[in-house]
Amino acid sequence: PKVHQHPFSNQCAAMAENSDTRVPVTVLTGFLGSGKTTLLNHLLTATHGKKLAVIENEFGEVAIDDALLAKNTKMQADEEIIEMMNGCICCTVRQDLIVVLKKLAKRIAAGVLKLDGIVIETTGMADPAPVAQTFFVDEEVQAFARLDGIVTLVDAKHIEQHLDEEKPEGAENEAVEQVAFADRMLLNKTDLVTEEDLVRVEARLKSINQFAPIMRCTRSSVSPDCVLNIKGFDLKRTLEMDPEFLNTDGEHMHDQTVTSLSIIQPGVVDLQSVQAWVGKILQEKGADIFRMKGVLAIADYDKKYVYQAVHMIFNGSFDEEWQPDEVRQSKLVFIGKNLDHAELRAAFAECVVDEAKRAKMLESLRFALGTLVECKTGGGWEKGQIVKLLYKEAGMKSVAPYQVKLDKGPLIYVPKDDERLCRKAV
Repeated sequence: PKVHQHPFSNQCAAMAENSDTRVPVTVLTGFLGSGKTTLLNHLLTATHGKKLAVIENEFGEVAIDDALLAKNTKMQADEEIIEMMNGCICCTVRQDLIVVLKKLAKRIAAGVLKLDGIVIETTGMADPAPVAQTFFVDEEVQAFARLDGIVTLVDAKHIEQHLDEEKPEGAENEAVEQVAFADRMLLNKTDLVTEEDLVRVEARLKSINQFAPIMRCTRSSVSPDCVLNIKGFDLKRTLEMDPEFLNTDGEHMHDQTVTSLSIIQPGVVDLQSVQAWVGKILQEKGADIFRMKGVLAIADYDKKYVYQAVHMIFNGSFDEEWQPDEVRQSKLVFIGKNLDHAELRAAFAECVVDEAKRAKMLESLRFALGTLVECKTGGGWEKGQIVKLLYKEAGMKSVAPYQVKLDKGPLIYVPKDDERLCRKAV
């Protein structure tokens, strides 16, 4: 059969280079009628050369076409896993998602299955957080699969009426939430509307979530590369957030409760202040924060701190080094409900380290950088050289005045600027 080259396939493939060998997992969300079933059928039957597992929630209204399954089934491995003619497998979830994922993990470990990706369809669940949580909470699942991104399928013809729908007090507008959570949006059924409609719809989608690229398509016909390896949850990818992309002071057409905000803050921030601030946000507004990601410049650390969060599921670590000529600044993104943009900006600005106070601390130190010293260690006094002032590393509660490279030993730090711990070498 002829394989149709899709205009996005090269573009999507170019986005997808990574050394992580775990299976990438895409969460597919979208309103009823947006074209999810068509997309899943396409993935399960087209000759695209990828070996995918499509996991379908049985409790949802969408069901993969049984006749189509019967026609394309190669073999049924067990009650929940069906192997398709094109090498893909279709799984249904009747109980816990983790059970099906662990079955796949066992088959991969045994060498009987090799997967290029997993697509999980989340019908009827606007909020993908419970699915996302699986990949951060369960160690066995985390070892073989990584959450890669959330793709939202949007029906170009009907999305506006879904977004405008008035909900009873306390109920959520699922369409708005699905747009807010997306790492990528597929704007489907573009053949049913005019270019003018598409421009208006895209502007509306961007007013809710300006960080997810929008791709147009008809009949859900996209290359698998467009729903795989999106790197939506890749901390490295977060590091590359384009400052232009983050310039979000554009006009918003709608006075809406769900908005996106970015902050670019020059200077370095205090770790404890940031931890307290993030903790407070997650505790008080966790349910309202759909997505949060950022790259932080933390005072006294040589590495960038990169994080991602979905509601209260937080994942972060110190990643690559700051380059000597790189401007140290923090970049943050929020997408959520009832966000007070001014308050978030002001509260984060308060975490910035006061340079005058820092200069005073440096001035009060007894020794300069490069000074030859003797340090009191478990083995007595040892000679070395001061290689860093005001040193801090992960796990330390406070800043150490000096980091010292011992002549006959490793790098150590001096916890207190005290003659009994560190003295000038003689």
